[in-house]
Order: sequence, then structure tokens, then C-alpha cells
Amino acid sequence: MKKSLIAFSVSFALLNMPSIAQAMGDVEAGQSKSASCTNCHGEEGNSMMPLFPKLAAQNAGYLVKQMQAFKDGSRSGPMMASMVASLSDEDMQDIAAYYQAQAVTSNSLPPLDLDDDDDDEDSELTAEQKEAAKTAAQEQQDALLTTGYDVYRNGDLENEISACIACHGPYGEGNKPASFPALKGQHADYLIKTLTDFKSSVRTKNSDNMMHMIAKKMDSEEIKAISYYISMMK
Repeated sequence: MKKSLIAFSVSFALLNMPSIAQAMGDVEAGQSKSASCTNCHGEEGNSMMPLFPKLAAQNAGYLVKQMQAFKDGSRSGPMMASMVASLSDEDMQDIAAYYQAQAVTSNSLPPLDLDDDDDDEDSELTAEQKEAAKTAAQEQQDALLTTGYDVYRNGDLENEISACIACHGPYGEGNKPASFPALKGQHADYLIKTLTDFKSSVRTKNSDNMMHMIAKKMDSEEIKAISYYISMMK
């Protein structure tokens, strides 16, 4: 059954494949033109802020499509709209080519939820209780990553959620010809926000949008699990 879901996902992706938008930009020129992007997206496209996406190693065709969408208003984002307003198609191609050529950095494991901020309550716990709490948090983290791995690779048959691997690849590398984005190494917080925005139609008003159709079937825990798993992919 899992193989059937993956096969369906591939077929669905092919049927809904966007027009190919391959970027053939100049990497060196793109480095210069991307200077203003570093404030949010970091040096070489590796953002240090969890809610700002990493652009390093992102498929150039996808980046061009997103910049065009921000510019023409089909994707909402006032800050990005103002940043790309003056960019020509050539500028976009160059910037996209530059970021595609960069290596994405890896992430640390998601932090354990140990309620460290509550010093008074924590001080009342014995060493054994603290160790037990740490072990329980670790088990929850492991379970979350296991769920994310399973849904990413196999989908969720019960909730009719197709496998992420069909469009985004076995290692989160995306699909360059189809301009499907690379996901590996992306911030978990950004992925959670993105999936939540797709689910609630904030990201798109198109009810037939592939990601909206998938995300609307996910609950918050599933979104979190997938996002945490993807954030650890290398």
C-alpha cells in the first residue's frame, strides 16, 4: 500500500508539474546582486534566524519562480515584494544561480523541552527525577523524528497524505526540472510556518494548489514531525 501511495504521489506531481523555469544565471554576478539578501538570509544563503529560510543549495528554478511571484503579487509578502521590485529577470537568474551553488549548513537536533525556565520548580526535583524528565523528552524527540521520517518517505495512508519524497527527493534535494524546492537543512520553524500557512490558505488562495491539498490534511503534530525530520536531513 505504501508503494501505491508513493506511485500516486509521483503521478500527481507529474500531472501538476509547473512550467520548467531553469535558471541560467551568472554565479559571480549573483553574489554581488545578493548583497541585500544577507540581512535576512545570511551569508551564502544560510540564515541564522529560524523563521527566515535558508537559500543555500536551493534549486535555482524554484528561487526564480518565487521571486517572480513576490514581484507580480501572486505570492504575498510585503518585505520580499519590495526587495524584488527592481530586479530584472536577469538579476533573478543571477541571484538564483549564486544561491544554488552554495552549500547548505546542517542543523542541530531540535532542543529538548525540559522547562528549564521554571527554576523554582526545577530546583525541587531530585537528580533522578531530572534524569527521568530528560529521558522522557529524548524519547518524545525520537518519536517525533521517527514519525517525520515515516510520513516523508511513505506518506500517511489513513489521512490520504502523499509522501514528500515523490516531489522533494529521497534526500530532500528537490526536483530541478520541475522547480520543486530542496528542503534538506531548512529551519524547522520556517517549515512549520510554511506548512501551516499552506494548510490555512495564507500561503495560497488556490484550493487546487498541491501543497495546500496536502497540508490541509495534516494535524499540528504531523507538521511538526515532518518539519523536524526535514531540518535534520543532510
